[in-house]
Amino acid sequence: MNIKLSFLLMAILAFGLASCKKTGDAPSAAVQTTNLNVTNASTDTLNYYLNGTRVNNASYIYPLGSSGYLGVAVGQQNYQFKSPRSPVVLMSLALTLDTGKTYSLYVAGRSADLTFSTIDTLVADTGNLATIRFVNASPDAGKLDVMVGDTVKFKSRAFKTSTVFLPVIAGDKHIRIYQSGSVTPKIDETRTLIAGKVYTLFTKGSLKGTGSAALGTGIVVNR
Repeated sequence: MNIKLSFLLMAILAFGLASCKKTGDAPSAAVQTTNLNVTNASTDTLNYYLNGTRVNNASYIYPLGSSGYLGVAVGQQNYQFKSPRSPVVLMSLALTLDTGKTYSLYVAGRSADLTFSTIDTLVADTGNLATIRFVNASPDAGKLDVMVGDTVKFKSRAFKTSTVFLPVIAGDKHIRIYQSGSVTPKIDETRTLIAGKVYTLFTKGSLKGTGSAALGTGIVVNR
């Protein structure tokens, strides 16, 4: 009888200790996230990984394309870029992001020094205007001047720099991009901008490049 009672008391004590430990454990901290849009200004088709886990699961990021804004962990994280269906890491990058902000990351090549980020302040116009900014993602193009139509001018933008978003009347827009100080455009094209949309016009490629590696532009609809 005493032996049975001893076993019963031990069982009750063990259960009590387990219950105390369980209720005393601190709850797991929620992972804080922010939004990141990866824009591909390189000639590679990309997937990107955060600490080893692929983020852009819906589709690949093609040249001149972007991932769209996806949730990623804040703080310093390790990003890796790979070609589709390949385990080979094309480039690794340590990137620190903060809460309460929206970011774009531009990939212009296969080394960390050819990537850079911007903070995106996205305020869509509610009238008949579109909103556009310019980002220089061409490593050897030097400083660039940009005309969007006859009213919006972005001056002397160096590699890895971004302008603010400016409003422009929607419609077909004549876009000219010059090396600063030149009167001969390196790029002369037309883009259609839709009212209420927010755009990023960016350059890619090289002045000395040919084919897909030549100097050109891409455009991202941020909102």
